[in-house]
Formats: sequence, C-alpha cells, structure tokens
Amino acid sequence: MRTTTKQAGFTLIELVVVITILGILAAFAIPRFASLEVEARSAATQALGGSIRSGAALAHALWLAQGQPATVTMEGATITMVFGYPNLATIDDTLSDSTGFTYAAGTGIFTKDGATGTCQVDYDQPAAAGSAPGITVDVSSC
Repeated sequence: MRTTTKQAGFTLIELVVVITILGILAAFAIPRFASLEVEARSAATQALGGSIRSGAALAHALWLAQGQPATVTMEGATITMVFGYPNLATIDDTLSDSTGFTYAAGTGIFTKDGATGTCQVDYDQPAAAGSAPGITVDVSSC
C-alpha cells in the first residue's frame, strides 16, 4: 500500500506576493507615522497654552474673590500676583502637570522637551494694572 503525504507550506510565488504587499504598505505607513510625532508635539504645546490661560484666569478669580492680596494659594502652592495675575516665577505653580516641558522662570517660556525647533509657550506677566498677561503659543517648527 502506498501512502501519499500532502506537503504543507507556501509556494515561492505566494511568499513574493506577500512580501511585495508588505513593502507597499510600509512605504505608505512610515511617512504617516513620522508626521504623527510632529502633530503630537504641536497638540501638547497647544494644550499647555490652554492650561496656562486657565491657570492665570483661576488665579485672577481667586485674587478678586479674596480682596486683591499680594499672593493667593492654589492647590497648596503660593502664587505671587502682579497686577492681578501670576508673575513669571509662579505661573508654573498654577499648573497641576507640565510633564514634557521645561520652564525657564526668568523668561516665562515653556519649551517642549525633544522638539528640534521652536515649540513653546511664552507667558508675559501684565505690565500695567488692568491689563491681562500675554500668552503666546509657537508651534511653527515642532
């Protein structure tokens, strides 16, 4: 009696077709994923700008509600006020989390870690009574 064995596996043509399809998919996917990194840094910087605006507005509201003191306390942190808004040294204390950014208290600039170009938020404390702080988001080259 003769036994027939059936061979299992892929033919060379099937393997070539699969490798070709994977190569085409990779050619489209790699540039798309590279672009996502830039978009993620830009979105994180925009979000930090919104958080700084909110933190400054909350500190201002506390300042008004407490009778315009020299400092207010937010989440246990003492915030020094200048014309009703946080100063450069304490604006970062109004944020609950600024992970991924480096803050330079002397200039008021939050810089996105890992960015190769300009990817930052600039906080300028008010220069006169009745004026609001300047908050500029620059994502021109994240």
